[in-house]
Amino acid sequence: MLIVSCPCCGITAEETEFHAHGEAHITRHSVGASDDLVEEYLFMRANPKGVHFERWRHQYGCGKWFHMARDTTTLEVFGTYSARTTEPPQDILDRIEARRPGWSAKA
Repeated sequence: MLIVSCPCCGITAEETEFHAHGEAHITRHSVGASDDLVEEYLFMRANPKGVHFERWRHQYGCGKWFHMARDTTTLEVFGTYSARTTEPPQDILDRIEARRPGWSAKA
């Protein structure tokens, strides 16, 4: 069971209070997008083994969206941050690098 902290309201709770909604930091195409862009959005995901950036919602709390950095193999949570950011904050990247030497967000 994951213990998740909502960066919006500050509540820390079990993952059952939250809901995962897929990969973070991707372009979500909508009305007027080409078939190729919609296909890319729906089916082309990184799905890494290891560190992953995900989009979550505080389903049974404040209802707001946020991003989480976690390891998909160990379920270790490195941190949560606002969904309004276009890339992970440096402090979270530093936390990941400290626990996973040699890891790179570019890899």
